Amino acid sequence: MKLTQRFLLRLFAFLVISLTAWYLGYFAAVNVPQNAISIEALQEIGKKPVLRAPAPKRQKCDHWSPCSPGSFAYRILSGGGKERKAKICFEDEQLITERNDNTGSGINIAIVNYKTGKLRSTNFFEMWGRDQSNEMMNLIRNAPEGSLILMATHDDGSTRLKNDAKNLIEELGSKEIKNIKFRSSWVFIASKGFKLPDNIQKEKINHSDQTKNRYNGWPAEIQIEGCIPRNLI
Repeated sequence: MKLTQRFLLRLFAFLVISLTAWYLGYFAAVNVPQNAISIEALQEIGKKPVLRAPAPKRQKCDHWSPCSPGSFAYRILSGGGKERKAKICFEDEQLITERNDNTGSGINIAIVNYKTGKLRSTNFFEMWGRDQSNEMMNLIRNAPEGSLILMATHDDGSTRLKNDAKNLIEELGSKEIKNIKFRSSWVFIASKGFKLPDNIQKEKINHSDQTKNRYNGWPAEIQIEGCIPRNLI
């Protein structure tokens, strides 16, 4: 008799638990939205959060690291091939670029007022189809004391470049202008009336070499960049 009562109690408890579980399942199916819980969501529980580094902040003239507040940022990029024109950037302002329609074949020059950091003038001088050495020398000579002179070649800047022009650029501090050859990529920054620090990039050259040229008949672009202190004068 006691065994039968125990069996009936267990059977009754089992039925109650089963009915409760069925009712809860039915209630969830009817009232909980289908997309409220997914396998993917359940799998995400317990995962460690992924820490992502913030996107790097863009610096002036696309430098990798910022210049100090007391400096000017500059970047000079020569042309590359026939289509890639020279670019000159100063304090994040594109002084010479194809978008400004003020860049061309030959030697591109931008003259900047060092005290204000503002552009004085730009021009480019053909050295293949015609000789504009004299015009270029006049621009350089007429630049006032306290000027920065930023220069970059595109295509060819050497074929008709006169020795007088080379001597003038050498007087500004260039060590490569007399080595320039047909279609050499060349960039240079100089000052007039004051001295630039020795530890900044001032000049680079890359000669055309048919065994190494990036473009068909032209070497790769070349660039210099850096920061110029504002207290040199």
